[in-house]
Amino acid sequence: MKNIFSIVLLVFFCSLNAQNFKAYQFYNKKGKEISTEKMVKELADYDVVFFGENHNNSINHWLQLKVTEALYQKKNGQLILGAEMFERDNQEQLNKYLSGTFDSKGLKDSARLWNNFSTDYKPLVDFAKAKKLPFIATNVPRRYASQTSKEGLKSLNSLPAKDKTYIAQLPITVTLETPGYQEMKKMMGDHAEEMKVMNFVSAQAIKDATMAESILKNIQSGKTFIHYNGNYHSKEFGGIYWYIRQKNPDLKMAVISVFESEDPELKIPEKGYVPTDFNLILPADMTKTY
Repeated sequence: MKNIFSIVLLVFFCSLNAQNFKAYQFYNKKGKEISTEKMVKELADYDVVFFGENHNNSINHWLQLKVTEALYQKKNGQLILGAEMFERDNQEQLNKYLSGTFDSKGLKDSARLWNNFSTDYKPLVDFAKAKKLPFIATNVPRRYASQTSKEGLKSLNSLPAKDKTYIAQLPITVTLETPGYQEMKKMMGDHAEEMKVMNFVSAQAIKDATMAESILKNIQSGKTFIHYNGNYHSKEFGGIYWYIRQKNPDLKMAVISVFESEDPELKIPEKGYVPTDFNLILPADMTKTY
């Protein structure tokens, strides 16, 4: 009996050890698993790469850093970095940090940094600093997005000329045909006033259009511009991707989208999965950072 019990325990622990606890899995557009090495090799051929993220997922942020490091090696340093998390009117402060004029405290005291900057975005900025790479603050200052949400796009016309330099050139086209914007309309509910709905969507559009313009102003031939943004800003080839495509349809752009899966093997989710060029699957129960 004792031997049988020992065998049962041995089988039990062996079965535990045999489980494969995956932290992430990349898939290509066709739904095939792809290694990070092969993905990086393919990314090196693109002009612009959008790396989507769930803002509170540490694995997501770690992968952004590791893919950037690998892409730097593959491209022999021919990279430009940019991110949603930095606003255009903070570019000077960001540049001072990159050049060593500011230390971490100087940047924190002078720029509007996200609360998770030190853990999630500082490693990317420090990589750019160490390798002397440009890091572009692409996003619109949040006060203008807030103003748009409350008063509409036309309210921006009366801003001083200097303020307008921090925003994509007006007028900005806003259409519900842009992927993702219909979803935003549904979030407002069927009974929401049309004006409030369009102001809500326009506040998103001004961010997307401004980030698109920032990328277009800073791309350089032969270099890959890798942009870090919330998944919603590039999912389904919408958002920033869509606005760039209107201005320059010839650019070769890739989108890395993010999805969560309940499957321990991180198979492609059955619901809500609309693939882009590369698709990152993360465990749904992964610990969130906030």
